[in-house]
Amino acid sequence: MRRNALIAVLCALAASGCGGSVEQALFGTGRPAEGQVGFVRGFLGGVAADEPRAVLAGRDILSAGGNAVDAAVAVGFMLGVTLPSRASLAGGGVCLAFDPRRNETLSIEFLPGAPGTILPGTDRPAALPGTPRGLFALHARLGRLPFERVVAPAEQAARFGTPASRALASDLAAVWAPLSADPQLRSVFGGPGGAAPLREGEEIVQPELANLIGVIRRQGIGEFYQGALARRFVEATAAAGGAVTLEALRGTLPRAGRAASVPLGSDRVEVAAVGGSAGAAVMLRELRARKSPAEAEQAALDAAAAVRAGTPPEVLLAGAAPAGGALPAVLGATTGFAVLDRDGQAVVCAMTMNNLFGTGRMAPTFGLILAAAPGVGAVPPALPSLLMVTNENLRAFRLAAVASGGASAPVALGAVAARALAGEAAPAALAARRSFRGAEDRTSRVNLIHCTRYLPGSNASCSWAADPRGHGLALGAD
Repeated sequence: MRRNALIAVLCALAASGCGGSVEQALFGTGRPAEGQVGFVRGFLGGVAADEPRAVLAGRDILSAGGNAVDAAVAVGFMLGVTLPSRASLAGGGVCLAFDPRRNETLSIEFLPGAPGTILPGTDRPAALPGTPRGLFALHARLGRLPFERVVAPAEQAARFGTPASRALASDLAAVWAPLSADPQLRSVFGGPGGAAPLREGEEIVQPELANLIGVIRRQGIGEFYQGALARRFVEATAAAGGAVTLEALRGTLPRAGRAASVPLGSDRVEVAAVGGSAGAAVMLRELRARKSPAEAEQAALDAAAAVRAGTPPEVLLAGAAPAGGALPAVLGATTGFAVLDRDGQAVVCAMTMNNLFGTGRMAPTFGLILAAAPGVGAVPPALPSLLMVTNENLRAFRLAAVASGGASAPVALGAVAARALAGEAAPAALAARRSFRGAEDRTSRVNLIHCTRYLPGSNASCSWAADPRGHGLALGAD
């Protein structure tokens, strides 16, 4: 009887209009569903960043069917867990996102700004956090997967722990003496006894940060800026000596619009309205015009300073001589990443805390390292340096790159982009020797994705690389 019943079931399944085989109907296809890692096979695109586990998170989102924006948001949140020295969720940044469907490049600026009013009792002024709203705004415009899906990897990494990367261990070692004065930071990032910082490979568990990301995932970004969570955060910043007001927190909004651009042969160079981005574009233009490296470098630094002083980047990109402003000797620490998906959507972001580990203090019960308020005391604003190259006629992507390293960043970025556009694959363009102010450049770090024959177009022409001078990673699948 059982045998007859099984035969009847098989016959019914075979006769049904389900469109699959009996084996598939009974046992499933074995293929992951959309939103699960492995859903997409073959060419995924690529991810390049300064911290390897953030790259893995972005690559997994691409593999799960997410687009470049989904992966970029996952990378941005994960950096807040794995590289909070430069990209805490209390910090900020700026992104460029090319959408081949609309054939336009979006610029979203959400840098960590000064609070406006320094409240009594504040000894280390904290910046207003831009990252949560900035990345959410990017996702709301161009994302594909649900927002809660793309932030979940960061929550899991914070809750269950992740090994300290070489990038984080290096930053910890550089400033451990003053950083360890904060007992919360010492308890999270210190080794046994807290006398020394965590070393590469040692586990970091951040339950308070995981709880925060969990609340954002469940209740939305608005809760962090204007709900009960916002009021608690204001109290926490005061306890950490960097008080911000609820009104200022509510008013912290990203600025979005079309990127400034300038023709470069048949392509277009797209930049954000920040000094490093304009400086890199000017460096690239001058090198392509066969100016000497020294002349191009000076033009790039002058352009970066002019934009910081208020000159619109469009004016400089049109060929006007830079005027006004000067770059300080020391600039805030940054990090960056680039993402490309299989359809040619691309995102490049620069993130910052305006100082390595921001204020050097953690907001109690939040697990957030507070970013330093820019322009207050000895904390100059950072110099985000990023650019994109696209082709309007082909509706296609060609290059995305981002650099860190203070004043050397826009110079290195322009030089690397020039080599890539001359035909070099990403690893070779990054491995070449670079100079800055007459000496070998040892401070800049560039992440690059490049498709010599554009995307959509030729998958095989795409390459991605993280700077060999740093501790990053570049991954993809083809």
